[in-house]
Amino acid sequence: MSDSIRVEVCYALRDRQEVVRLRMPAGCTVQQAIEASGILQKHPEIDLGKANKIGVFAKLVKGEATLRDQDRVEIYRPLIADPKEVRRKRAEEGKVMKKGGGPAEEGLA
Repeated sequence: MSDSIRVEVCYALRDRQEVVRLRMPAGCTVQQAIEASGILQKHPEIDLGKANKIGVFAKLVKGEATLRDQDRVEIYRPLIADPKEVRRKRAEEGKVMKKGGGPAEEGLA
């Protein structure tokens, strides 16, 4: 069956992961696989146009991207907080951010 491919469409929820395995026609797009999976009907909170981004094996892609055999389409939940904004607020509050998490040693020059 060289005219069809196997793909997975995944959506990570807070407590579990929804995975749908599909056989699709060769040359299908990410959007077509997502629609065929039924995930959009099962999870109406997904908004591919705005809130949710999509990727293939953790690389962001557009819905028009063509899939290959055994690709894993991932639908990402929106971030709760923007990491850049959190760092900016910490800096404004004067909090020290340090790597390693241990206390800074005094007297080292």
